[in-house]
Amino acid sequence: MARKADLLQGSLDLLILKTLDLEALHGWAISKRIQLLSSGVLEVNQGSLYPALYRMRDRGLIESEWAHTDEGRRVKTYRLTRKGRETLASERAGWRLFADAVDAVLSAT
Repeated sequence: MARKADLLQGSLDLLILKTLDLEALHGWAISKRIQLLSSGVLEVNQGSLYPALYRMRDRGLIESEWAHTDEGRRVKTYRLTRKGRETLASERAGWRLFADAVDAVLSAT
């Protein structure tokens, strides 16, 4: 079976975009949401997550702002921009095309 880190390669930005499409979240919550939605298969470490968030913010795909958690802790939350939503739609379509093509090859008899 492929290592978990290998499964994330090339898809981290797409996973983050989709996660933020559901709601604005802070970094740790993004990581936990991806892990939860993937039934524990995908684990995003902080060393990969934050560079991706900063890169995506620099590209105008997400925005950040300071907020407070229910416990009163100050955190930076991230949310999709319009450009981020458009990119998500485009990347998602590309991912589906790729996944279907790989599945077709793997299903060949």
